[in-house]
Amino acid sequence: MPEPASGPAREPVRATSSGPGRVLIAVYGVFALSATARAGVQIATRFSEAPLAYLLSALAGVVYILATIGLAGHGPGARRLAWAAVGFEMVGVLTVGTLTVFDTADFPDDTVWSVFGRGYGFVPLVLPVLGLWWLRHTRPR
Repeated sequence: MPEPASGPAREPVRATSSGPGRVLIAVYGVFALSATARAGVQIATRFSEAPLAYLLSALAGVVYILATIGLAGHGPGARRLAWAAVGFEMVGVLTVGTLTVFDTADFPDDTVWSVFGRGYGFVPLVLPVLGLWWLRHTRPR
C-alpha cells in the first residue's frame, strides 16, 4: 500500500492562458502586431529621422511578441519566457519613459514606450504591471 505524500497538498498550476489571461494575451497580441507594424513602416520609410526611437519601437514589438507567446504557452519554458519578456518590458517602459520625459532631444519622434506609453493611452505602462501580477497569481504554489 503506497504511503500518503508528506507535506501540504499542492494546488494544480493555473494556466496563464485561462480566464482573464485570455484577455491579457489578446491585448499583448494587439500590441505585438501594432508595435511591430508601426516600427516596420517607420524604419522602412523614415529611419534617418529618428533611428533610436524607431529601433526602440521595434524592440518593444519583439518583446510584445515574446510575451504573447510566453503567456499563451504551457509549461515551465513558456512561463520563464513570459516572466523574462514582461519583466524586460517593465524595465523598458520605465527606462524609455523616463528618458523621453527628461531628454527629448534624443527622441524627435515617439516610441511605443515614450512618456510611459502616452501615445497608447498609457496601456504600455499598465500592461507589464498586469502581466507580472497575472504571472504571480497563476504561479505554482
